[in-house]
Amino acid sequence: MPITMYSASVPIFVRMLENCGHWLEKADAHAQAKKFDSVVYLGTRLAPDMLPFRNQIQIACDGAKFAIARLAEVEAPKFDDTEATLAELRERLRATSAFITSVPAAKIEGTEDKDVTIPRRAGPLTLKGEAYLKHFALPNFFFHMSTTYALLRHSGVELGKTDFLGAIQQ
Repeated sequence: MPITMYSASVPIFVRMLENCGHWLEKADAHAQAKKFDSVVYLGTRLAPDMLPFRNQIQIACDGAKFAIARLAEVEAPKFDDTEATLAELRERLRATSAFITSVPAAKIEGTEDKDVTIPRRAGPLTLKGEAYLKHFALPNFFFHMSTTYALLRHSGVELGKTDFLGAIQQ
């Protein structure tokens, strides 16, 4: 089966969103075992000039939902960015997965040459669909997922590469 715009996007996003939900469950368990409030994680950062943990998940979710919405030319749901607990962040992960899986594959297939415009502070950037997915949407998503994972590891949560990758699907 050839790679398609759908197969290179929705299943990839969904898998990582689910994996991240697993990381948050492990973070909750770690906090309980060490007897501290898991809300501490939400403000964690590796450097003073970076966005904290909560924002990493919010941005990853937004990246996935906007990628699919832009490719499919559908309206993305609005999330209020008010998550204050790991449970609320897990719900955001679930809501993001629910949205992107609700978009029919037929709306995404064939969008390789579609113009996709990304609003940015420096001005809009327009890319073809395939370039947008391969060189912007997926790398941006994985940057924020990797940062989320690294913040949890840095905080002592016992995560390994298999937690990041999830079950290998064939």
